[in-house]
Amino acid sequence: MNVYVGAAAWIEGKVTGAWRRRGGTGGWERMGNGLPENARVHAITVHPVDRNTVYLAAAEGLYRSHDAGDTWTRLDVPADLQYWAVHIHPADPRLIYAGTSPVGVLRSDDAGESFRMLAGSRIPQRVRMSFACRVLRIAADPTNLDHVYAALEVGGVMRSLDRGETWTDHAEPLARLARERPDLRSQLQSDTDAEGMLDAHAVCVSAAKPGQPMLAVRMGVFSSADRGTTWEDAHIERFSPLTYARDLIASPHDPRVLFACLSPASRSTDGTLYRSDDAGDSWTRIDRGIKPGATMMAVAVDPRDPRVLHCASRCGQVFSTRDGGAHWEETHLPDGVLDVYAVACN
Repeated sequence: MNVYVGAAAWIEGKVTGAWRRRGGTGGWERMGNGLPENARVHAITVHPVDRNTVYLAAAEGLYRSHDAGDTWTRLDVPADLQYWAVHIHPADPRLIYAGTSPVGVLRSDDAGESFRMLAGSRIPQRVRMSFACRVLRIAADPTNLDHVYAALEVGGVMRSLDRGETWTDHAEPLARLARERPDLRSQLQSDTDAEGMLDAHAVCVSAAKPGQPMLAVRMGVFSSADRGTTWEDAHIERFSPLTYARDLIASPHDPRVLFACLSPASRSTDGTLYRSDDAGDSWTRIDRGIKPGATMMAVAVDPRDPRVLHCASRCGQVFSTRDGGAHWEETHLPDGVLDVYAVACN
């Protein structure tokens, strides 16, 4: 089992790139051999069937390895876009989606040999930030090949009911919540105090709740009972004093088990990992004993063993457990790593 981590610092002089820890033990080695030097890595996705095949989304392009990260090949995708997300459909691994900045979604129907931009995914930018809006996560409903969701930073969420051919913007219900509830308002850069509700970082659809996506945003975790048409507050504050939600995933072993990375803010000196055993109805903290020095950014579950988890903080700390969170090991990426975005394992 290998663990992969990607970083994409946007500050001069900070360290970016992709690293691998072979067998989940020992030190971290920087991956190259086909990757650009100092690649700004946003997402790493392991193929659900062929564990040696790994996809990597970076500002410089979309890459694939067939040998667990030893060598990489740039895929045939447009060079004028940044790549922020890769999602392999759980029901059809030949169907692959890639999210971009500016907002767009590409789809491959042949396991990554070719991609095409889905014209209907190029929705207008809703919030003006200091960066172009980006597709940060993509999730397909594991019970329905046609239904796909994309989390937009900063733009809320969009949905497709036809495998990505057409998309609809479902950010307005999130913005409405901000108008109705002062505690859900947050304005850092833009001209709207709905910015925090539209600052989406992850979207998850569990087979335990088909058609009911969950969304991680700056203001917490939100759920939909109608395929994203309306959204409701999951009130994560009932379980965690930290509510800035960065990552949200379902376990590949049990669809009722979810994991969420929660922190005080995008850039902070704290972070936590929570687990739900009832598809998001309740949550329990499982990272007791670790001391993140920055926002918790991403979490991954070993596809072979549900007790093995890895999570990463923004500043390059990686925390691993082999017993479901009873004990943790902390390792560090090289000095100077600032913005970890991705963690994955095979």
